[in-house]
Amino acid sequence: MLFSSIISAALSALLLAPMGLVQAAPTIEGTLAVVDGDLLTLAYTTTDPYKTNWIGLYPASGGAPVNEQPVSGSLVWKYAPDAKGTIQLDVMSLAAGEYVACFLARDGYKYLASQVKVTIKGNTAPPGFGFIVPSITLRNARQGDPYEYDISGLLIGGTLVTFQKWDGDDWVDVSSKGLISGTPGKTDKDSTVIVRATSSDRATSDLKVTIPVRKAGTTLVAQMKIMTFNLWVGGTHVNDYHKKQIRFVVDTNADIIGLQEATGGHTKRLATALGWYYWQPSSGDLGVISRYPIVQDYGTVNASGGIRIALDGEAQQINFWDIHLGYTPYGPYDFCFDKMTVEKVLQREAQSGRTPQITDTLKAMAPQLAPAASNKIPVIMVGDTNAPSHLDWVEKLRAKNCGYAGVPWPTSVQPAQAGMIDSYRVAHPDPVGFPGTTWSPLYPFNQGATGKPEPQDRIDFIYHKGRLTVVDSTVLVVGSPKPSGSHQNNDWTSDHAAVLTTYRF
Repeated sequence: MLFSSIISAALSALLLAPMGLVQAAPTIEGTLAVVDGDLLTLAYTTTDPYKTNWIGLYPASGGAPVNEQPVSGSLVWKYAPDAKGTIQLDVMSLAAGEYVACFLARDGYKYLASQVKVTIKGNTAPPGFGFIVPSITLRNARQGDPYEYDISGLLIGGTLVTFQKWDGDDWVDVSSKGLISGTPGKTDKDSTVIVRATSSDRATSDLKVTIPVRKAGTTLVAQMKIMTFNLWVGGTHVNDYHKKQIRFVVDTNADIIGLQEATGGHTKRLATALGWYYWQPSSGDLGVISRYPIVQDYGTVNASGGIRIALDGEAQQINFWDIHLGYTPYGPYDFCFDKMTVEKVLQREAQSGRTPQITDTLKAMAPQLAPAASNKIPVIMVGDTNAPSHLDWVEKLRAKNCGYAGVPWPTSVQPAQAGMIDSYRVAHPDPVGFPGTTWSPLYPFNQGATGKPEPQDRIDFIYHKGRLTVVDSTVLVVGSPKPSGSHQNNDWTSDHAAVLTTYRF
């Protein structure tokens, strides 16, 4: 904040009150003045010092005391007990504008000096300083259980930044480093906290934090949101991709996200900003970010990798697999451009690597997919298969699919044979009314990557097996992306659409 200074007023014969009213001058002489500085510092003198003399700040438009009677409460105040001294008022929460400071006697409303005008000019934030989002919902807490969450990664810019709790429920603490901690009590419910970040130049930014609080003795996570998100080379083809990706993830309120095309530290980048856990193998382009701890790494298998995530310690866990299968040759091109036979295209599916990749992945997952195992610990598989689903290439969509129907795409048939369920098709059984297209927001039908009309297909999936119920599943794109070649300033940072499925345990 900046403050202009201001009228330094010794006591005069008349005291100007707000709203144009005139009071008789008090018999006690004193002064009040603004001292320039980073904070609102006020210097005062009085011939009648007392421990409960005080200085309050009011809007210049009205509200200051009149005729020794209160009009409204002061916005901020502090005792000024000495005959001569200075005080500082914390006005960081106040909007820019005009105010008056009033020096008043003995917890009352008798003026000890003339009002002083104060102009708050607002924050002088350096370029780019502030929280990426105005608000966020964190992972669940539970009554009686210690809780921690680091929100510092959501702030960008600034120097020597400190964090503080500005407002919120008593059980929540905020450290100077941005660590939220505490233990909700038996009566605590969903909690809201305002976290303020302050840079060394006194610039500030506020973040509204919501912490869902579950009752003691109940399941920590009764419902979870799973996403698959192909980043498109990390999102680097689009300007300001980091902030756009973080805002998107926060808006979805997702819990676990399987990433593809995340090579180069993008998984860690996103997890650090969100305060999440992450998994990224030493090679390949896969990654997973999770609100909840990752407790086991199953390693990679061909074009996939798996982990175990503890939603509630040992009491509630899931096995999670992320896949990104080979991209060429692409089956819809073979059908639509070259009119190949089904047999030939299936042969080329194997040549692309996709068929052996999904075979190897499901083989590695087999112990977890066994009924006894999956009933105890549900299994989820997400990712970009670079191939459509047999559930979409149906007779009613023959014309849309270049004259073909009944194609047994191996990358969707094999998961079905292993007992895995396509969550989007559970939520939307009709492929005619709900095509669920994820390829491609940047290559619409009339502007293909090959220069030909682009086949539109659903090639990003979320599968599951175990005791999970699909609440909803949706395909997500932010804004109305401009097509490839004009995409640099899109709000959407990928050439795929994302898929988000909500599950209930």
